[in-house]
Amino acid sequence: MAVTEPAPAPPLAPHEGILRRQSLRESAARTYARSLPIVPVRARGLTIEGADGRRYLDCLSGAGTLALGHNHPVVLEAIKKVLDSGAPLHVLDLATPVKDAFTTELFATLPREFADNARIQFCGPAGTDAVEAAFTLVRAATGRSGLLAFTGAYHGMTAGALAASGGAEDVRVTRLPFPQDYRCPFGTGGEHGAELAARWTESVLDDPKSGTPAPAGMILEPVQGEGGVNPAPDAWTRRMRAITAARSIPLIADEVQTGVGRTGAFWAVEHSGIVPDVMVLSKAIGGSLPLAVIVYRSELDTWQPGAHAGTFRGNQLAMAAGTATLAYVRENRLADRAAGLGARMLASLRGLASHHPCIGDVRGRGLMIGVELVDPEAAPVGAGGEAPPDPVLAAAVQQECLRRGLIIELGGRHSTVVRLLPPLTLTDEQATAVVDRLADALAAAERSPYRRTATASIR
Repeated sequence: MAVTEPAPAPPLAPHEGILRRQSLRESAARTYARSLPIVPVRARGLTIEGADGRRYLDCLSGAGTLALGHNHPVVLEAIKKVLDSGAPLHVLDLATPVKDAFTTELFATLPREFADNARIQFCGPAGTDAVEAAFTLVRAATGRSGLLAFTGAYHGMTAGALAASGGAEDVRVTRLPFPQDYRCPFGTGGEHGAELAARWTESVLDDPKSGTPAPAGMILEPVQGEGGVNPAPDAWTRRMRAITAARSIPLIADEVQTGVGRTGAFWAVEHSGIVPDVMVLSKAIGGSLPLAVIVYRSELDTWQPGAHAGTFRGNQLAMAAGTATLAYVRENRLADRAAGLGARMLASLRGLASHHPCIGDVRGRGLMIGVELVDPEAAPVGAGGEAPPDPVLAAAVQQECLRRGLIIELGGRHSTVVRLLPPLTLTDEQATAVVDRLADALAAAERSPYRRTATASIR
């Protein structure tokens, strides 16, 4: 009897080979590549084209980095101008015309009361390094070491930034309640929930037996991004400013993801009208290239030379791209555009909730939008009695979005918040397409036979 040889496996397509080699060679710590198995080869604005020829609407935008979308002409021109000029590309922290132009444009966008008495520190290229610099700064200025941070926070992946983030296990930072309307820790939400959170903060700071000595600083996000797109109430933010000012505690505003028009104001602190002592800036300020800085009140400038340094704090291409981006957003009033278009998208998404009980909440500010997905058939959880989060459904929605050519990210405590971070150049037609594709993906995921095992483990 003749033995039939098995048919040879069909050769992998080029993009499949790239993905396979990535899975074999890259770290197990890779993240986005796991849920977004695509190989981008071209991009412009909102659109990415993969090596397989498929086109995607990118509502991840480099985790909020791409304020103008991919390869905006003003950004490309700024980069080309530096490359063609023969200027040095690596200069440590030396002064250059490119850096001077960036600093001038950045200060022009900052709240006037802040910028008129501010200093800037160029940090390593990642936002987490700027967070570390902010901590070093306030500790040097105050002579104190402790820090205040909030539940649900995310400030980066280095040791100090992680310690101030919501998932910290080795806690050396005093954790304070962040107000939320949905899943309020006090079960009330609204103004009353924010008031209780503020009173708790005052009590911790003023009670001599709270175990919290006078801290070096307080760090907060005007809108928590990775924490699930939770906007801080403006009145509560003003209260935090008053509490810290009365106790000589420097207030650090982490604007790494909220800055450069993302929330409908150029800087998210402008919604509440506060003036922080320190602003941590990264992502969009580099115009798609790595750049991170802190800007702070000059009275805090007491640290010694080299107190915070980094070899790659002089990224000339990023400064040029950042200058072009900041100027374009300012001159074209893209923050106002984000406010108006974001409000319309939020209204459309809230309209979906009446047809999809699995939408627990829709929230956000400007073009920083979150849709929390829940299991409406499960028993309520938490102080407010909300439906439990449904991470399995959320993962299914993300994959159904990808099948429909829409790139989204998940966030929140249990990765159940669909996050939309489209570029500020988003058109009305593109916004409609994003909402329509998300609605189709949601309906498809609801019909799919996914297992509801995750809810039992998080209640």
